[in-house]
Amino acid sequence: MNSTGALILLAVAIAVIVGLCFYAWTLRNEVNRREAYRRDEDARAQQNSLENLDYVASALVQEQVDITEGAWRCKVLLEIIDPSLTERSQFQAFAEHYNRTRHLKTHSARQQLTPRERMQEDKDRLMVENDMREAVLEAAREVLKWRAKGSSALH
Repeated sequence: MNSTGALILLAVAIAVIVGLCFYAWTLRNEVNRREAYRRDEDARAQQNSLENLDYVASALVQEQVDITEGAWRCKVLLEIIDPSLTERSQFQAFAEHYNRTRHLKTHSARQQLTPRERMQEDKDRLMVENDMREAVLEAAREVLKWRAKGSSALH
């Protein structure tokens, strides 16, 4: 092989390497952009969950929402924010209430029940609500106290 052919092959190889480097750089920028977007979405979802938790806990304390519905919503929101939050002693009433009422039907499944079955479920729900009312309301007050501390209270 002569030196001209070798130089041409070298130039082609360098061009391919430069092209691949540019392509890798472009892909890396795209990955960084998507990661930043995902982080922003996660932060927005976290903030929305915290705001919703404020509304639900406040509605519970003011008794504007059923104990069962409020406890279920608070439990779910706490799990979305940080799954370990439902394990905190001051918030365990939500999980306990949920565990005692999770057998109850909701939405379309409830509509399919006979009137007698619905009445029995209502009786069960009201019994649990009477037992858990103070604990759930106290947990809701604790949520509001915790939220008043700000983002530093999250960890």
